[in-house]
Amino acid sequence: MLQVKQASKTYEGKVTYRALTNINLEINKGEFVGVMGPSGSGKTTLLNLIATIDQPTTGTVLIEGKNPYQLNRNQLAKFRRRTLGFVFQDFNLLHTLTVKENIVLPLTLDGKRVKEMEEKAEAIAQVLGISPIMNKRTYELSGGQAQRVAIARAMIHRPKLLLADEPTGNLDSKASKDVMEMLLRLNQQEQATTLLVTHDPQAASYADRIIFIRDGQFYSEIQQGENRKAFFQKIIDTLSFLGGDDHDFSSIRD
Repeated sequence: MLQVKQASKTYEGKVTYRALTNINLEINKGEFVGVMGPSGSGKTTLLNLIATIDQPTTGTVLIEGKNPYQLNRNQLAKFRRRTLGFVFQDFNLLHTLTVKENIVLPLTLDGKRVKEMEEKAEAIAQVLGISPIMNKRTYELSGGQAQRVAIARAMIHRPKLLLADEPTGNLDSKASKDVMEMLLRLNQQEQATTLLVTHDPQAASYADRIIFIRDGQFYSEIQQGENRKAFFQKIIDTLSFLGGDDHDFSSIRD
C-alpha cells in the first residue's frame, strides 16, 4: 500500500536543515501504524511527504506502487482527493457550512450527483454516530463531535490511505478515547489503512505497531501483540529512552 524508500528531506536557506535522513517505511493494506518522536524529530515532515504536500529531496514515496510526484498538478490534486483521507488536530471544518455540507465536500469537488452524495453522507454518519447533528453548523459542535465530522469527511470517498495528524490533540480524555475507538473501528471494519502521527501514548496504543523517529532518523519499532495495556507500557518505556522535553509528549491518561 505505502512504501517510503530511503527518503530524505533537506530544507535550503541561510542554514541548511536536514529534517529526514534515509527513512524506510512500509505499510500493508489494512494496517494501522503510528509514528512517534519528540518535537522536531521529523514526524510532520514524513507525513507531509506521504501526503504529497512536500517532496523528498532524495528517495521515493510510492502509494499503491505509484509515485505521486510524477503526476502533473491537476493529476496530483485528483490523486490526493481520491486516494488519501486527512484528519487534523484542528479539524479544518468550514464554519459557513453545515455538518452534512462539510462531509460531502470531497464528493462535491469530484462532481458527484446530489442523491449519491446524500446517501453516502447518511451512511458514514450512521457508522460514526453523528446522524442527529447533520444539519448543525460547526460552531455548535463539541470538539469530539467536530473530530467525528472531520473523520466522516475524510472517509466518505473511501480513501486508500487515511492520514491522521495529532487527531486527539485538542480533545479531552473521553473524546480522545471515542475518536481513537472510531478510527480503530474504521480500520477493522472498513479495512481503512491508517497512518497516525501523535504525541499521545494512549492514542498510539490503538495502532498495530509504532515507528519511532529521532533527529530525522529511524529509531525503533514496536508491535502491539495481544495485550494493548502491555503495548501502552512498551510505548511509555520507549519514549523514556527516546528522550525529548517533558512537554513533547501528552500527559499519560487513564
